[in-house]
This record gives sequence, C-alpha cells and structure tokens, in this order.
Amino acid sequence: MADVTPASVLDCKGMQCPLPVIKTAQAIKQIEVGQVLELWATDPGVEPDMRAWTSRTGNELVSLTQEGDAFRVLLRRVR
Repeated sequence: MADVTPASVLDCKGMQCPLPVIKTAQAIKQIEVGQVLELWATDPGVEPDMRAWTSRTGNELVSLTQEGDAFRVLLRRVR
C-alpha cells in the first residue's frame, strides 16, 4: 500500500469501547470525502469495531496495523 497522508489524526489511546467509535464517527464528518482519518487506539476491540463500523457506514478501512500497544487505523471517508 502506498503511503497515505491523513487529513486528520484522532488520538483515542486509553479510551475503551465505544468511545473510539463515537469519536471516529464525529471526526470523519470533519474531513472531506476522499480524505483519510488516522485513528490511534489502545483498545484491542478497535479492530472488530472499525471493521463493523466501516461496513455499516460505507466508509473504507484503508489499513489497520498494530504498533506496540497501539493500533493505527486509516479510514477513508467515502460519503
């Protein structure tokens, strides 16, 4: 995957479900369609939560990687 430059970065480290999902839903509305939101979270539930959220909302899960105890999630706003 080519490097993606996020339009916005959302730090949800230390937050438990459902806060990362709620904050992601708010933050994605602040960027333009086609832009990418970078989310950082430490809750391991962020992986299934983001997969479910993107399939439900129609936004794109660009990537989800773990770096140490944090998860880096790239989400593209589709609508």
